Amino acid sequence: MKVILVNGSPHKNGCTHAALEEVAGELEKAGIETEMFWCGVKPVMGCIGCGKCSATKRCWYGDDAVNGFLEKVGGADGFVFGTPIHFAGTSGAVKPFMDRAFCSKTGIYANKPAAAVVSCRRGGALGGFEDLNRYFTIAGMPVVSSNYWNEVHGNTPDEVCRDLEGMQTMRQLGRNMAWLLRSIEAGREAGVELPVTETKIKTNFIR
Repeated sequence: MKVILVNGSPHKNGCTHAALEEVAGELEKAGIETEMFWCGVKPVMGCIGCGKCSATKRCWYGDDAVNGFLEKVGGADGFVFGTPIHFAGTSGAVKPFMDRAFCSKTGIYANKPAAAVVSCRRGGALGGFEDLNRYFTIAGMPVVSSNYWNEVHGNTPDEVCRDLEGMQTMRQLGRNMAWLLRSIEAGREAGVELPVTETKIKTNFIR
């Protein structure tokens, strides 16, 4: 089994990375492969609503990190998406990254566990945390929790590592993710089928 951890910070080895590394450590202890995916520092284009991805399962725009991530989605069993908190929300790169990553391949995420991790200096964490969770719940993904909201605090990676409660929250998140993945695997081996998915009904409020 494999979990991809997405670092949405412009700092490859910054505070968000420190939090994700703590999660990854517990996953690896449970025998689950992990891969870090960094969104990078190149500007991430916003979704223009062209609809081409519904046929190609890729974004037409290929000059940023989105398609590189989409190539990996099919081989993953779970995901952890991390973002620093900027102005009480996700980073400027994470919002368009998530929009396009989920618009392009919404169906392939279904029934794969996901978790959000946020890193902030002082406040505003829950705004970004809620933003990320909305993608999971519209895509039919089981949401993994910890023993507190999945957040760490600090202005440097060293300060994050000294956030004892935050680091404990990350470790528990990793263990909970591992448990859920093992449970899904055990259910599959026991013949438990995935939920039946109906054809999507779409209605507009004006009709």
